[in-house]
Amino acid sequence: MSHGSIDTQVATLRARWQDYRDRGGFEQFVEFTLALNSLAERLARLRLPGLVRQCEGLENAALALFGDPDTHPIAAQTVLALDRQLESLLGSILSARRFDSPSDKRAEDAVTDKRPNEWIKPRTIWMYTAPTAGWSPGLAAQLSFYGFQVRVVPWCDEIPAEDSPFAVIFVPGDAEKVTSAQELEDIRRVRGACPASQFFFVGVPSTLDRMVELMRAGIDVTIQRDEQMAGLLSSVLNLVQTHELERYRILIVEDSRVALTQIQRALKQHGIDSHTIPDPSRLFEAIEEYRPDLVLMDMYMPTCNGVEATRALRQLSAYQALPIVYLSSETDVGLQVEALRLGGDQFLTKPFNPVLLAATVKTTIERHREMRRASRHDGLTGLLNHTAAKAELDMRLAALPPDGRLSVAMIDIDHFKSVNDSFGHPVGDQVIRSLAWLLKGWLRGTDVIGRYGGEEFLIAMSGIDISEAHVVLDSIRAHFSNLPHVHATGSLHVTFSAGVAAVPHFSRASDLIEAADQALLQAKALGRNQVVEARPMRLG
Repeated sequence: MSHGSIDTQVATLRARWQDYRDRGGFEQFVEFTLALNSLAERLARLRLPGLVRQCEGLENAALALFGDPDTHPIAAQTVLALDRQLESLLGSILSARRFDSPSDKRAEDAVTDKRPNEWIKPRTIWMYTAPTAGWSPGLAAQLSFYGFQVRVVPWCDEIPAEDSPFAVIFVPGDAEKVTSAQELEDIRRVRGACPASQFFFVGVPSTLDRMVELMRAGIDVTIQRDEQMAGLLSSVLNLVQTHELERYRILIVEDSRVALTQIQRALKQHGIDSHTIPDPSRLFEAIEEYRPDLVLMDMYMPTCNGVEATRALRQLSAYQALPIVYLSSETDVGLQVEALRLGGDQFLTKPFNPVLLAATVKTTIERHREMRRASRHDGLTGLLNHTAAKAELDMRLAALPPDGRLSVAMIDIDHFKSVNDSFGHPVGDQVIRSLAWLLKGWLRGTDVIGRYGGEEFLIAMSGIDISEAHVVLDSIRAHFSNLPHVHATGSLHVTFSAGVAAVPHFSRASDLIEAADQALLQAKALGRNQVVEARPMRLG
């Protein structure tokens, strides 16, 4: 995505609002709310929680005024109120563009960073700590190992005169006591200055009232007392990983041209691709050709109804999990329940609110995709599992241009069996998890990071050659060797060895992995705790 795409959305939103102010029609208000909903989702994908709150507040105010054509134009006083909310939101977005120029430079700066994020996030963290929070220095040290620049600030001192950080962490002195009104006000004050930052509160008892009061003050993530270090590191590092948004694809089965025009307009406003067929007779063929993420199915059509088409579709194993949303004027609740029981996932009635239609379609698809993602990720580390990592490497190679660069590394933790034997499997699991976090913290969001098996990891880095990959991996190796792994009786240090191979010396995924693995074995033979480059295969 380019920087201009969110600028375009902001410009579109402003134009839609001005069009409504000028003309005052229901159609113009529909276009405004769709543009507002689309912007809220973009901000959520960029993980800018303060801006999302502002945008959702305006969106909720607009949806409350949606009504029908007879309720528009809305009163002049209400228009002015919405106008003030809109200008406040756009002003906050403008100030948050400070994220365009990250202030910190790290080892990965040697690598061409092609993240899909529109705003590259800085790696600075502010940590507000109470005087009695004795473990906060250790937390700051841990975060620094994962590539963050941590600024420790007394609770709640003056707000630093610098760009907003990637995250703000609040570490109270006594997690047992109820947060005071002043402490909550301090959190609100920092939130006001850092609308785009992610806010964490560490050491919260598992009580609903306490968590709700903190979230109302501006906290995004509360970390429970028994999680603390592990929970916080996992949450912060998950924010770093970015995932390029796959465009939604909707197959619309609808015989009404009027309804079809309204549906396609609502979907297009949210950047959703769609393909249409007027009746279910071509359903199987259309699904096979178009490969949709979801089918939007009219209930009543000439040849057969939507329920019958869905029942037939569900008998094909390849499409048993494909999400299907019914769209109909049917208001009989009993028939709606029956339709869902016979294979549907959601039911929307006509006439539909276009914002609700788009939201239902996207959330249904995302839940389906999340289930698929869970099957592709390792439970201990959250990284891609063996099969998914190899599949991702295959896709990267298939998409690589003739002169493209790609490096593959195999990493293995040294003497890992002795760690398990001496300190137990829970400590061994923590060592594996720590390396996973380190890789997520120091590699780019677009790099492939997979747990290949046991204590072995597969890395694929696009856009860099073998010497650049060696530099990046060796920096991570040095950090990992210095990282203390805390256990019941103290701490231990562990190292890893790595082998790296690259295109064009090896062109197939299997050859790259094999070459990197052989280089890894050489690193082990040479004494471990080092990175070895694979040599090109000699012909003849």
